[in-house]
Amino acid sequence: MQNTYIDIATQNLLIPHGIDTSNLSNMLDKLMSKGANHADLYFQYSEHESWLLDDGLIKAGSYSIDKGVGVRSIYGDKTAFAYTDQISLETLDKAITTNISIGKSNSCIKIEPFYTAKPNILYKNINPLNSISSEKKIELLNYIDDKVRKNIHIKNVIASLSSEYEIILIARADGKIASDIRPLVRVSIRVMVEKDNRHEMGSGSGGGRFGYEYFTYEKIDEYIQDALAVAYNNLESISAPAGNMPVVLGSGWPGVLLHEAIGHGLEGDFNRKGSSAFSNKIGQQVASKGITIVDDGTLVNCRGSLSIDDEGNQSQCNVLIEDGILKGYLQDEMNARLMNVPVTGNGRRESYACIPMPRMTNTYMLNGKYEPQEIINSVKNGIYATHFEGGQVDITNGKFVFTASQAFLIEQGKVTKPLKGVTLIGSGPESLNYISMVGNDLALDSGIGICGKHGQSVPVGVGQPTLLIDNMTVGGVA
Repeated sequence: MQNTYIDIATQNLLIPHGIDTSNLSNMLDKLMSKGANHADLYFQYSEHESWLLDDGLIKAGSYSIDKGVGVRSIYGDKTAFAYTDQISLETLDKAITTNISIGKSNSCIKIEPFYTAKPNILYKNINPLNSISSEKKIELLNYIDDKVRKNIHIKNVIASLSSEYEIILIARADGKIASDIRPLVRVSIRVMVEKDNRHEMGSGSGGGRFGYEYFTYEKIDEYIQDALAVAYNNLESISAPAGNMPVVLGSGWPGVLLHEAIGHGLEGDFNRKGSSAFSNKIGQQVASKGITIVDDGTLVNCRGSLSIDDEGNQSQCNVLIEDGILKGYLQDEMNARLMNVPVTGNGRRESYACIPMPRMTNTYMLNGKYEPQEIINSVKNGIYATHFEGGQVDITNGKFVFTASQAFLIEQGKVTKPLKGVTLIGSGPESLNYISMVGNDLALDSGIGICGKHGQSVPVGVGQPTLLIDNMTVGGVA
């Protein structure tokens, strides 16, 4: 399979432009000539497609192709970077000349002979844009619209399909050549309902690293039911209470709070600079006993998974917190070297035009011992949140504000009325120590996560079992 990957990458990214491995070696030799600690070339070819149905009509569609190469060299904690969207020996030479002008040292480091890195094989070598016909894609969107409109109080339906196909090739100064073929698809459904002049929304979505054929009518029906459930619950919702109270987070997508409030604080760059709430706490108790959190880029077909990261290193399963003890951070090449720790396969970039940095892949909390209903029954009065929209987090102290798009009141150990206007306010490090019960129903999200950092967006996965946070500030509706 790896030979196939290398062959495909070479045939698409090198051979048509008159480039071979001897050229790559010469380019890297130039990049290292100023005494860089590391250098690499990141070649990328990508296709993107999207379809949009709104108000019963196919209103938008797009298709694009992009191709280019990023040129990077690292000097201590400084990065020299240039890129071009025209792959040729001439444009690469210009990008390299621009890059090395930043170099400070005149020492020369020997370039190693190339060897092929073997990746994890986590998803099929397919182009998802071609996995079904255009007619079938339109048929799926019309099916969603027809199915939703059979229900009462439907005001509008918005449905979209999107897919990406990427071929990457990474050549490094240490002699490693690595490649990957990355498929990615997603379906998104938004439903607007109206009753007694009240309008509410609900959404259901899913995706992953496979072709469109994954979206059977049965799978589409699941997303439709998710969207309708949220919309109808919101129609009947009452104003949320405010104050400090127990909060139960449902399994799956609520793990986005874990991702934002805790995961970013465990990325290597923030901790190397001492700007994270988790800096200098390796080996310390940072969460309640029984809490184990991992970042796993090796899950088959998952949205955040990578056969190799964007620096050519194998993705892996990294234990971040084990039984409440902080075990490590997520690392890319530069931060791992500066912190004198191993790389973790978390060097990620949005495209060839971006610098890689330590990023999450699929981040989730492992199972505990409690039944979900047992957790809910333990709460006299509190909140049960099952879906989130957006939020804000301050990495330096872990403080967050998150809005729940679906939440319920818990009264005397029972889930009762749906709520609107639920805002959860707290601190990631503090919340970890307020978790008293962890369920046995671990679930990952359905394949919809997008993570932003320093202006770059990458696909990610999140997840968790049902869990109880004993004390959290809830901002309700006045």
